[in-house]
Amino acid sequence: MKEFAFAKTDVSKLKLSKGHKKLFEYIAENYDKAAFMTASKLGEKVGVSESTVVRFANIVGFNGYPELQKELQRKLKSKLTSVQRMEVSDSLVADENAVIKLMNADIGLIRDTIETVSQDGFNEAVRAINSAKRIYILGVRSSAALASFMYFYLNPVFENVVLVEAASEGEMFEQMFRIGEDDICVALSFPRYSNRTINTLRFVGDRGAKIIAITDSDESPIAKLADILLVAKSSIVSVADSLVAPLSLINALVAAVTFSRREEAYNNFNELERIWDEYQVYDT
Repeated sequence: MKEFAFAKTDVSKLKLSKGHKKLFEYIAENYDKAAFMTASKLGEKVGVSESTVVRFANIVGFNGYPELQKELQRKLKSKLTSVQRMEVSDSLVADENAVIKLMNADIGLIRDTIETVSQDGFNEAVRAINSAKRIYILGVRSSAALASFMYFYLNPVFENVVLVEAASEGEMFEQMFRIGEDDICVALSFPRYSNRTINTLRFVGDRGAKIIAITDSDESPIAKLADILLVAKSSIVSVADSLVAPLSLINALVAAVTFSRREEAYNNFNELERIWDEYQVYDT
């Protein structure tokens, strides 16, 4: 394929019809547009029938056009520039039902995550966090919000939680230079993947610390560096990637860890409530 490999089979060995060849060439050269077209729209653009598009998806190794479309979107989302994301957003949300479309897309991502997340991996992550000497939480750029959320709720439960601030790569190393074999790093990364996260995890691995990676795919660059991998689906549904499913997975992980240390957590939160009341932290 000229620019963008998407087929599950070796297309060079297939005898494609004239219509299928036109589809092949169009997707190869216009994958950023094809990834968000319905089968009927793609057929209309190329000049073939909707049924031809569906048959083409089957021929190149997919169980129908929706699976082919998901594969295109998955491969595409780490490559889109900010300008291309704006163009994609125009086609997805430029109508009066944008809020419904976007929220339904988020629901679908959570469902996909429920179906694919590893329960064994989740349980192993809970045990690893509980047994760690120190817990480092790493997330930069769009993933920084996820890291802050996780830190906010784990910090009252553990004495040894470190939120790695991502001002620069050098400063990240300085914050983590004490990390060792008894420690754990929870790393969060979603497209577009940050090289700072990848480089920092190589450092973490060299120091012998265990890595829990929370990312969108087992093909993510941080998945290859992980001891424990938790996959939470994300997708391009607007100018920003949806991080609803990752946030939900992190929430479940925080809840499970807290529940496993419920007596300690109960005592800590009781003390915090006393402090909050004394210093009027919350408006009651």
